[in-house]
Amino acid sequence: ALCAHLLVQRGELDLDAPVIDYWPEFGAAGKDRIPVRWLLSHQAGLPVVDGPLTFEQACAWEPVIGALEAQAPLWEPGSEHVYHAVTYGFLVGEVVRRISGKSLGRFFAEEVAAPLGLSTWIGLPEEHEGRLARIGYAAPFSVEELTAGMIKSSGLDADTVIAWMQAGWGADSVAMRAGSLGGALDNTADPSVAYYGTRAWRAAEFPAANGVSDARSLARMYAAMVSEVDGVRLLEPATVETAIAVQTGTTRMHGLPPELDIPADRSFNMALGFMRACPPVPMLGARSFGHPGSGGSIGFADPDAGVGFGYVTNLWDMRPDDPRASNLADAVRSCLG
Repeated sequence: ALCAHLLVQRGELDLDAPVIDYWPEFGAAGKDRIPVRWLLSHQAGLPVVDGPLTFEQACAWEPVIGALEAQAPLWEPGSEHVYHAVTYGFLVGEVVRRISGKSLGRFFAEEVAAPLGLSTWIGLPEEHEGRLARIGYAAPFSVEELTAGMIKSSGLDADTVIAWMQAGWGADSVAMRAGSLGGALDNTADPSVAYYGTRAWRAAEFPAANGVSDARSLARMYAAMVSEVDGVRLLEPATVETAIAVQTGTTRMHGLPPELDIPADRSFNMALGFMRACPPVPMLGARSFGHPGSGGSIGFADPDAGVGFGYVTNLWDMRPDDPRASNLADAVRSCLG
């Protein structure tokens, strides 16, 4: 998202232009009128790849792009939203590649990481393998604990949360299928042998899912979006205001029954590539923006305070009311007064 907004800021990318202006082959199967902003806001209707794709094909980039080009949207684009968990990185990344001539990982490395001196990569160079922290996994938790956590974090009533979970998170739901990338990514494997523990995974570019960073670099990157960091400011204030305008407040979440309404600010308060602060992801203040990561990590910026925040952990835990990062954000808030 940051890479895309850098191109917007330079006048090379128009958020309201159709994607086909930059990526002509994308227009197949009725996608010729999808604007760039719907890719950034998870409203394009392409959260899954029908596949089948192998892990090796997904690592090669082009097979995923070809599948997305041929695929029809799951809904009328712009009318609904749902988290494009893995396809997001390929969709936005290909637009960046078509404009800049650089892969998303290379663009990020040259335009963001290098000027700020970040230890952050999309596609980890092999010489940094020895620096990796290894991931441990928290004890499993029950459906009842998950439900209670979602009620607490969202502020929604129990009946609404249960109906939401049943409709949106069943075994064959879009949300569950979105993580598999047409079968390329097996999320049911034992972590000790899973794809995400391999060198091939870390070396490839999966921009929505395999960024490697330390917390200091995440905080530094987000801080440079809203303030000057050692002489580097990535986004101008006007670009930030464009980037953080909520997009999902007027569209329904895909897959919910007509009688069930889940407000965006209680579930998926998505701007143009960044989530806005909301009860499930409180961040620092009302205008904070960023994104949580799988297992408890998060990075965000606050334009009013002019600060960036980064938290990473090697204890993977998906409890929705995980207090680790939010407690630290509370401490930052108290320090700022």
